[in-house]
Amino acid sequence: MPLSEHEQRMLDQIERALYAEDPKFANTVRQTNPAVHYKRWIIKAGLGFVVGIVLLMTGLMLQPTAVQVTISVLGFLVMLSCFLWGANAWRKASGGGAEAAVASAEPKQKRRGGSRPGMMNRFEERWRRRQEGEE
Repeated sequence: MPLSEHEQRMLDQIERALYAEDPKFANTVRQTNPAVHYKRWIIKAGLGFVVGIVLLMTGLMLQPTAVQVTISVLGFLVMLSCFLWGANAWRKASGGGAEAAVASAEPKQKRRGGSRPGMMNRFEERWRRRQEGEE
């Protein structure tokens, strides 16, 4: 949703005050792109995933002992955590962060209030008729 004129003026005023107070910080913030951070996270997660594969394979090549199982499980956990970290960074880098989740939740709430197709609508209708018939 676009900002109103008043909100835009307030935002411009805050930005000018920030530049007047600390121009170095303001330039740093203006030049920083959040997507760069997410790309770094994705690269680090990919490297961690490779480390997890190496740990898993190393554990599988050792003699069957408790150390083998420990290293293999540790490798798997490293792979899993790096995959989740990279997937989260990928989602944020592609613009699918909390803002998209909130935006996609709004139409679902509107649709819920209306008629529901299928089984749930029939169940609710039967329930309503039973309640009206007993009273």
